[in-house]
Amino acid sequence: MSTVSAERRARELLELAGISQAPVPVEELADKLGARIVHENLDQTISGLLLRENGSTLIAVNVQHHARRRRFTIAHELGHLQMHDGEYIVDSTVRVNRRDAVSSMATDAEEIEANAFAAAVLMPGDLVRRALGQLRSPMVGNPTRVIGGLAEQFGVSNEAMGYRLINLGLST
Repeated sequence: MSTVSAERRARELLELAGISQAPVPVEELADKLGARIVHENLDQTISGLLLRENGSTLIAVNVQHHARRRRFTIAHELGHLQMHDGEYIVDSTVRVNRRDAVSSMATDAEEIEANAFAAAVLMPGDLVRRALGQLRSPMVGNPTRVIGGLAEQFGVSNEAMGYRLINLGLST
């Protein structure tokens, strides 16, 4: 896999689900993929985890984290669900992918792919380009306002939107 494959897989999922506007209903996507989401009080260093057991899938998300962080975590875990077999084997029938401080550093290939998938699901390139083109002209001259406005529209953090704009070659 690669970030290009992650982008393609995210685009295919959005097309299959018939999603063509922001904010992307990430919890509905999880449901369509058969993943149940639970909001749990996890250790502050853990954003979420993906648990697969006997054909069932569970995504646990840290309820202590901001709603926009939780949306990204769900999309990230969906990336693992779509592209990876799992990182941690708890026993012979359970695989767990953890989203934590290490995964945020993007030093592991599967984490980089899952982050790319999450960004492409939550901030599809075509929708970001369209939204950027529709911004009012007073906002365009202020990168902070552009990023903030787009982040609000897409239900993501300003930091995530800033990175997405850079990765799409649209940095303001």
